[in-house]
Amino acid sequence: MTKLKEVVDFLDNELCISEIEDKSNNGLQVSGVKDVNKIAFAVDACLEVFEKAKDFDMIIVHHGISWDDSLKYLTGINYSRVKFLVDNNISLYAAHLPLDRHKVYGNNAQFCRIFGFSNIREFGDYNGQVIGFSAEKEISLKDFVNEINKKLNTKCKVFDFGKNKIKKIGVVSGGGSSILNEAIEKELDCFVTGEVQHQSYQLAKEGNINLIAAGHYATETLGVKALMKLIKGKFDVDVKFIDAPSGL
Repeated sequence: MTKLKEVVDFLDNELCISEIEDKSNNGLQVSGVKDVNKIAFAVDACLEVFEKAKDFDMIIVHHGISWDDSLKYLTGINYSRVKFLVDNNISLYAAHLPLDRHKVYGNNAQFCRIFGFSNIREFGDYNGQVIGFSAEKEISLKDFVNEINKKLNTKCKVFDFGKNKIKKIGVVSGGGSSILNEAIEKELDCFVTGEVQHQSYQLAKEGNINLIAAGHYATETLGVKALMKLIKGKFDVDVKFIDAPSGL
């Protein structure tokens, strides 16, 4: 039998939850049963995921329900989400930036691993914290996009304003377009993120850089899937990834 506290303490320590500043209130956000046998993993804390994981004791997500500017009132959607978890004794654990930036199990580290990058270095300053990586992979832009589409089951939006043959690549999962300037300053050939803002178009064009929006959801399935394997090997629990794609 695995205790909820054991899993929470392990994750808090592995992901350095208390050391990372974030808008997300990372860690255990909703406490359920004390004994954990089945753990579900997902990108987003939402009713679709909760309903699919109704028979699980715990759900571990990237995007939780408790943020600096949310969950001030338990009304409407907030009430429905919390009520479902409480009624079914399900614990909810969230890891936002801690999971983006982790050097082994993070979204960006996993992206580098999956696509066989070399010369991996820290990259991507976000409010004083480095959350991504830059690396090298010699490939044509077209082949790289095709590889991303296939391996992440996504459809990239490509702004091909740089070289046809690329080597130096930066990766910041999710909504990382604010780091595009850094990619240009460091003369990268290509910057990969999940989704981009309107102003990113002209910035990439004038910066002569290839910009790939591979999907916010698709780029952030990687960390929770890596955590799932870690937890399965560490604890005597059943695990499952709950897929609830947004198409964004």
